[in-house]
This record gives sequence, structure tokens and C-alpha cells, in this order.
Amino acid sequence: MAKIKALGFGFMPEETKHHFLVKVPGGKQDNVAVYERFEWDDQQTQHSDLKYENLKVIISHHKWDLVKETLQGEFNRVLKSLNMYVSRFKIGDNPIERLLGKELVLLLWGIEDSDPSLIPEALKNWQGLSREERWWLFTMTNAVTGQAEDKRGWRKAVRYALTENPINEKSKQGHIMEMLYRNID
Repeated sequence: MAKIKALGFGFMPEETKHHFLVKVPGGKQDNVAVYERFEWDDQQTQHSDLKYENLKVIISHHKWDLVKETLQGEFNRVLKSLNMYVSRFKIGDNPIERLLGKELVLLLWGIEDSDPSLIPEALKNWQGLSREERWWLFTMTNAVTGQAEDKRGWRKAVRYALTENPINEKSKQGHIMEMLYRNID
């Protein structure tokens, strides 16, 4: 069976226009931005639907560099299981299939205002959640505090759950979910 071709990480605009777009700048001093989009431009550089209300998170290039390999590995495992070509994050526009995009944004929300030294813990906790739990947490958080500047309530709870939650390998998910509910404003 032939592998399925897609753009970036699993995005197929002929099936749906809904996706996430990670804009990775060339300069290390510039921030990485992630948009949730409902349009696709047929040229390499994307211009439509890059408005403020679609901006989900802005993160420093330094923090991006600390998480991109783990994200790439997780996403490529999913793509392989679906018989799709794998991908790599590159400078410029990186389209992400909508469910993978939810997982990406959830992790970035968890580390956007955290000390970079907490990122390894956040990665472990994020990986300890099932994909369905990541989607649910994104959906709940997005419903109340989904724009880039909304850093209260669920967004704070996600940060605490991912970065300040020492994991116990035997009970990762239950403890993370419990922490999340306790930290919602």
C-alpha cells in the first residue's frame, strides 16, 4: 500500500481546510507563532486567516527548540501508524493536521510562561497523557482562554499540570487530571 502524501504534519487541504500553522522564523531572537486556520492558500507562504483571533500561542525560539524534537517524534509516530509520510519542522510555514495541532498548542500553552528548566517535566507529563486527553484539555482550555493573550483560568491550570506536577510513572494521567481541576480559577 502506497504511503499517503500530506503537507507538513498530516495536513491534507483537499479533505479539510481546518488546520494549525506553525510559523518558525529564521532568526533565533524572533518568536514562533501558532495559528488555528480555516483557509489554505495554494502558495508556499501562507497569508490568509493569520489574524489576531486565530493566533493561539506565541513562544520564544529558545523554548521552541527545546520541544520541537519531541513534538516531531510524537507526530511522526502517529503519521507512520496512519501510513503517511513523516515530516520535520522547518523555517517558515509548517501546516499541522487539526488534531495534532491541538496537541501541539496544549504543550505550548503549558510552557509559554514557564521557566525553561521546567520543560523536560512538561514534556514527560504531556507524553503521559493519551491523545484523547490532550484533545479534551485543548478543547476545554480553548473554549475559555484560546487566544494568544488569554493566560488565565484553564491556561494557568494547564501550565501547573504540565510543569509543576511531579510525575509518578504508575499514575501519570490520573494525577495530572487531578492537578488540572484543582488549579482552574
